[in-house]
Amino acid sequence: MSPPDEHTSGASAASLAPERKPKSRSDELASAWREYFRKLALASPRHPAARDHMNLDLREALRRLIPPDARVLEVGCGRGDLLAALPQADRTGLDCLAEILEEARARHPEVCFQEGDILSAPVERRYDAVVCDRLCHSVLDIRLLLRRMHDCLNEDGRIYLTTFNVFWEIPSRLAEKAGWKVPSPTANWLSESDFQTLFDLCDLEVVRFEDRMMSPLLLGGLGALANKYLVKAPALSRTALYRIYVLRPRQSSRREGRDAPSVSVVVPARNEAGNIEAAVARTPVMGSSTELIFVEGNSKDDTWDTIQRVIGRYQGPLSLSAYKQTGKGKGDAVRLGFQKAKGDILMILDADLTVPPEDLPVFYQAVSERRADFVQGTRLVYPMDPGAMRFFNKLGNIGFSVLFSYLLQQPIKDTLCGTKVLWRRDYERIAANRAYFGDFDPFGDFDLIFGAARLNLKIGEIPVRYRDRVYGETNIERWKHGWLLLKMSAVAARKIKFV
Repeated sequence: MSPPDEHTSGASAASLAPERKPKSRSDELASAWREYFRKLALASPRHPAARDHMNLDLREALRRLIPPDARVLEVGCGRGDLLAALPQADRTGLDCLAEILEEARARHPEVCFQEGDILSAPVERRYDAVVCDRLCHSVLDIRLLLRRMHDCLNEDGRIYLTTFNVFWEIPSRLAEKAGWKVPSPTANWLSESDFQTLFDLCDLEVVRFEDRMMSPLLLGGLGALANKYLVKAPALSRTALYRIYVLRPRQSSRREGRDAPSVSVVVPARNEAGNIEAAVARTPVMGSSTELIFVEGNSKDDTWDTIQRVIGRYQGPLSLSAYKQTGKGKGDAVRLGFQKAKGDILMILDADLTVPPEDLPVFYQAVSERRADFVQGTRLVYPMDPGAMRFFNKLGNIGFSVLFSYLLQQPIKDTLCGTKVLWRRDYERIAANRAYFGDFDPFGDFDLIFGAARLNLKIGEIPVRYRDRVYGETNIERWKHGWLLLKMSAVAARKIKFV
């Protein structure tokens, strides 16, 4: 039986020349798939409701997942309906069934379509997003398909791979026997571990995945309810009809000397006069250059004057600057600091120095070597200094780590750790897409975390030893801020998880 429908031509499965007679079982299977997709493209199924419902669900999901400025390639695009439904301006469809591509060009003249088989010849152009809709169920060599898609990605590119749940194989076969579904050639059915093995072989890593659709039929509204909420429940996600993997190339690169990325460390400081000198003295030089930017936020002590005195007598090697915050909250201070920053890599260092500045090079290494796109510290691994975090604060952090890991579908242990590091170019993309979530976050942590998750950035965490303060008092108000975290959980549920 076959998972794909007429949208996915699966042409790559059939790379034989038309005049060549099948000689092996693989050749026969490839030819059978070619004929299957050709028939599907020319005739509608007897019961198209389930197919149409799934296609609509997939289009809406990819419209949300793929960044609007991405250059998109769809491999095995068929008639191009999925590609045409995406909002990106630069879209290319690739398929090797010429007659289907003719129809695609007639239906969607605004999209570029090319005839070709990615298994036979690599794609020369590089793309930000490569879409592959259920093609892995019909190709003869899934490893080669993944490898070729990996090779046509930009450095920060992503593969959006859709696959059917292996547990739906039997229901699908029954649907074929009942005449509800067009019988197809023998398909590939892979488990989650099978896919993980193939991803490892092809140097791909999973950024996130979404399990989607519990019911392919609407069933008077019950199906829609199950697909939006029930299928997202941890115990029920295994029943999902299909999964969307977001994959990134696994790569490590290192640039040294003048070619190394420069760094901007932003230090929001409110009532932290006693920590300013230590922040300057203990922050190491990273990359080709490092600037330290203080953003002072209406302190009641002499934080601003202290910053000015320290900058006035400082001789280097860091580059120091300071700005007065006109808005309120740490989030506003971080935005001002990032706006003034000139470095390639942006860092946040809390002025209380409870996370040691000496740890920052580890964060720099993780981002500059592309082991993750967005890195933050986690204070919940190592034992803490007595009094560093109050009991109910720690309990709340643990609870919210479980909740946010579920909502964002990436493991996050400590959302409120102030140390966060990312590329400036990614921050600019987060800022450009900020309207999606709105101005909801006074901390600044969730603006970055949610934005990174929405852009499918790989989020990594580095354990840090959390110290007690040596000066001042915490600005955290336990119960008030706990309520704010619950409100932000609701934002993540509404804008990221249940969509």
